[in-house]
Amino acid sequence: MSTSEIDASVQAELNRLRESIDNIDAAVVHMLAERFKATQQVGRLKADHKLPPADPARETRQIARLRQLAQSANLDPAFAEKLLNFIIAEVIRHHERIADETENGETENGEAGNGAAGNGAAGNGAAEDHDGHQATGATGTAAGA
Repeated sequence: MSTSEIDASVQAELNRLRESIDNIDAAVVHMLAERFKATQQVGRLKADHKLPPADPARETRQIARLRQLAQSANLDPAFAEKLLNFIIAEVIRHHERIADETENGETENGEAGNGAAGNGAAGNGAAEDHDGHQATGATGTAAGA
Protein backbone atom coordinates (compact mmCIF):
# COMPACT_ATOMS: atom_id res chain seq x y z
CA MET A 1 0.00 0.00 0.00
CA SER A 2 1.43 3.36 -0.99
CA THR A 3 1.11 6.59 0.96
CA SER A 4 -1.46 7.86 -1.54
CA GLU A 5 -3.72 4.88 -0.74
CA ILE A 6 -3.86 5.55 3.02
CA ASP A 7 -7.09 7.00 4.37
CA ALA A 8 -6.75 10.75 5.03
CA SER A 9 -7.58 10.42 8.74
CA VAL A 10 -4.99 7.67 9.16
CA GLN A 11 -2.38 9.76 7.32
CA ALA A 12 -3.20 12.75 9.53
CA GLU A 13 -2.71 10.63 12.66
CA LEU A 14 0.58 9.24 11.30
CA ASN A 15 1.76 12.77 10.61
CA ARG A 16 0.77 13.92 14.11
CA LEU A 17 2.58 11.01 15.76
CA ARG A 18 5.67 11.45 13.59
CA GLU A 19 5.80 15.16 14.41
CA SER A 20 5.73 14.23 18.09
CA ILE A 21 8.57 11.74 17.53
CA ASP A 22 10.59 14.41 15.69
CA ASN A 23 10.13 16.81 18.62
CA ILE A 24 11.23 14.15 21.10
CA ASP A 25 14.29 13.37 18.95
CA ALA A 26 15.21 17.06 18.98
CA ALA A 27 14.88 17.16 22.77
CA VAL A 28 17.08 14.05 23.10
CA VAL A 29 19.77 15.66 20.94
CA HIS A 30 19.69 18.86 22.98
CA MET A 31 19.87 16.90 26.25
CA LEU A 32 22.85 14.94 24.94
CA ALA A 33 24.54 18.20 23.98
CA GLU A 34 24.03 19.50 27.53
CA ARG A 35 25.35 16.23 28.95
CA PHE A 36 28.47 16.49 26.82
CA LYS A 37 29.02 20.08 27.96
CA ALA A 38 29.03 18.85 31.56
CA THR A 39 31.24 15.84 30.84
CA GLN A 40 33.65 18.13 28.95
CA GLN A 41 34.08 20.09 32.19
CA VAL A 42 34.60 16.84 34.10
CA GLY A 43 37.24 15.84 31.55
CA ARG A 44 39.10 19.12 31.99
CA LEU A 45 38.98 18.81 35.78
CA LYS A 46 40.27 15.23 35.61
CA ALA A 47 43.05 16.22 33.21
CA ASP A 48 44.08 19.21 35.32
CA HIS A 49 44.38 16.95 38.38
CA LYS A 50 45.84 13.97 36.51
CA LEU A 51 42.86 11.75 37.32
CA PRO A 52 42.13 8.79 35.05
CA PRO A 53 39.56 9.36 32.26
CA ALA A 54 37.54 6.31 33.31
CA ASP A 55 35.78 5.61 36.60
CA PRO A 56 34.50 2.00 36.62
CA ALA A 57 32.80 2.37 40.02
CA ARG A 58 30.77 5.32 38.74
CA GLU A 59 29.90 3.41 35.58
CA THR A 60 28.51 0.55 37.66
CA ARG A 61 26.42 2.95 39.76
CA GLN A 62 25.16 4.82 36.71
CA ILE A 63 24.16 1.66 34.88
CA ALA A 64 22.26 0.34 37.91
CA ARG A 65 20.53 3.72 38.34
CA LEU A 66 19.64 3.97 34.65
CA ARG A 67 18.32 0.41 34.55
CA GLN A 68 16.00 1.26 37.48
CA LEU A 69 14.83 4.45 35.78
CA ALA A 70 14.22 2.56 32.55
CA GLN A 71 12.21 -0.12 34.29
CA SER A 72 10.03 2.44 36.08
CA ALA A 73 9.46 4.18 32.72
CA ASN A 74 8.51 0.89 31.01
CA LEU A 75 11.64 0.99 28.85
CA ASP A 76 13.76 -2.11 28.32
CA PRO A 77 16.57 -1.87 30.91
CA ALA A 78 18.97 -3.73 28.58
CA PHE A 79 18.37 -1.11 25.88
CA ALA A 80 18.96 1.70 28.38
CA GLU A 81 22.20 0.05 29.47
CA LYS A 82 23.42 -0.28 25.88
CA LEU A 83 22.64 3.38 25.24
CA LEU A 84 24.45 4.51 28.39
CA ASN A 85 27.47 2.34 27.55
CA PHE A 86 27.67 3.97 24.13
CA ILE A 87 27.45 7.47 25.62
CA ILE A 88 30.00 6.70 28.33
CA ALA A 89 32.44 5.27 25.79
CA GLU A 90 32.25 8.55 23.88
CA VAL A 91 32.77 10.51 27.09
CA ILE A 92 35.87 8.49 27.93
CA ARG A 93 37.22 9.02 24.41
CA HIS A 94 36.75 12.77 24.90
CA HIS A 95 38.37 12.66 28.36
CA GLU A 96 41.37 10.79 26.94
CA ARG A 97 41.73 13.42 24.22
CA ILE A 98 41.50 16.25 26.76
CA ALA A 99 44.10 14.54 28.96
CA ASP A 100 46.45 14.12 25.98
CA GLU A 101 45.99 17.74 24.95
CA THR A 102 46.55 18.95 28.51
CA GLU A 103 49.67 16.82 28.86
CA ASN A 104 51.01 18.05 25.52
CA GLY A 105 50.11 21.69 26.16
CA GLU A 106 47.64 21.83 23.28
CA THR A 107 44.22 23.39 22.99
CA GLU A 108 41.24 21.38 21.77
CA ASN A 109 42.04 22.56 18.24
CA GLY A 110 45.47 20.92 18.37
CA GLU A 111 47.30 24.25 18.72
CA ALA A 112 49.96 24.94 21.30
CA GLY A 113 48.38 26.43 24.37
CA ASN A 114 48.97 27.07 28.04
CA GLY A 115 48.52 23.45 29.09
CA ALA A 116 44.76 23.61 29.57
CA ALA A 117 42.17 22.44 27.12
CA GLY A 118 40.11 25.10 25.36
CA ASN A 119 36.45 25.83 25.93
CA GLY A 120 34.85 23.65 23.25
CA ALA A 121 31.15 23.60 22.46
CA ALA A 122 28.37 21.10 22.55
CA GLY A 123 27.75 19.14 19.40
CA ASN A 124 24.68 19.32 17.24
CA GLY A 125 23.43 15.81 17.75
CA ALA A 126 23.97 12.17 18.40
CA ALA A 127 25.76 11.71 15.07
CA GLU A 128 28.41 14.23 16.06
CA ASP A 129 30.42 14.57 19.21
CA HIS A 130 30.40 17.79 21.21
CA ASP A 131 33.09 19.31 18.99
CA GLY A 132 31.11 18.72 15.81
CA HIS A 133 33.26 15.77 14.71
CA GLN A 134 31.63 12.63 13.42
CA ALA A 135 31.12 10.31 16.36
CA THR A 136 32.79 6.96 16.14
CA GLY A 137 30.80 3.87 16.97
CA ALA A 138 32.32 3.41 20.40
CA THR A 139 32.52 -0.20 21.42
CA GLY A 140 33.70 -2.27 24.33
CA THR A 141 33.13 -1.69 27.99
CA ALA A 142 33.00 1.87 29.13
CA ALA A 143 33.67 3.53 32.42
CA GLY A 144 31.67 6.39 33.84
CA ALA A 145 32.33 10.09 33.68
